Amino acid sequence: QLRMLKQSDEEKEEKLRTAQKKELEFLKKEQELKNREQELDLELQKKLMAERKNLQEQIRKDEDQRLAMKEEEHLFKMKDLQMQLEEQKRLIEEMKKRAEQGSMQRQGEVQELLLEELLKDHFPFDIIGEVGKGVEGADCIQTVRNHIGNDCGKIIFESKRTKTFQASWIEKLKNDMRSKGADVAILVTQTYPKDFKCFGEMDGIWICSFSEVLALTTAMRHTIIRIAETKRGEENKGEKMQLLYDYLTGNEFRQQMETIVEGFLSMKTSIDKERIQMEKLWKEREKQLHKVLMSTSGLYGSIKGIAGASVGNIPLLEDSEEQTLLA
Repeated sequence: QLRMLKQSDEEKEEKLRTAQKKELEFLKKEQELKNREQELDLELQKKLMAERKNLQEQIRKDEDQRLAMKEEEHLFKMKDLQMQLEEQKRLIEEMKKRAEQGSMQRQGEVQELLLEELLKDHFPFDIIGEVGKGVEGADCIQTVRNHIGNDCGKIIFESKRTKTFQASWIEKLKNDMRSKGADVAILVTQTYPKDFKCFGEMDGIWICSFSEVLALTTAMRHTIIRIAETKRGEENKGEKMQLLYDYLTGNEFRQQMETIVEGFLSMKTSIDKERIQMEKLWKEREKQLHKVLMSTSGLYGSIKGIAGASVGNIPLLEDSEEQTLLA
């Protein structure tokens, strides 16, 4: 099994390196296309200028009749050159679009790999696997397991990294969720749908960014485990299960899930800030305490030097003086 995991990791790394290599090739080709377009523009401009100069010289030499014929010929050549230029630009634009589509596809593949690795790292007891090739849309599926290794449910994921959000993704992911028997579907997208400012639920599908997926998945995983435990403890009690289902599909549960995830993210940010503040405060207090101890020790030493043995010993200050001398 370790060998299979190692082989899987190596395959993922190879896919990532391949995606990065393709990305570099795309950037190189894109620059070559831009250079070629500039060369074509310059070449055509030179041709136009040369043609115009030749025509002007011919006009001065030829008679009025021949002038009209040459002017007409010039117009045809200009039109032909213009059509060539437009055709070249059209071809270049098509090549750019194809290259951009390939780049976006590679970026999406990279995000899919990162999502899969993130889930494996944070949920080591769950099974994280790819969705079959025949399933369009969904990228990976997480089989949720409890602390004793029992399967509790499934979460299906789809990763999108495009500049626009498409409503058709929702219906496709719902179909994938049904076909795979998943309990929850999460759409990880770079661009939110209209009126969304953060993660949320749309028509039975949860939508979030890559930075929110871990918190949302943690909340959903906890809920799936609780539901599975409830089902095991309340078998043959259909009425209670119906009440539980109504609760889980209602607005109250959705709002509580949003509150849990928001609280998770807020708590993490708050803890990081408090850690920095407390470390700074500890450093300041340590310096203040050191100053007080040094001043007290100095005062005690001065008094003892004057009064001699008549002053009682204070072991703590005696130790402090010795530590100071050693320092």
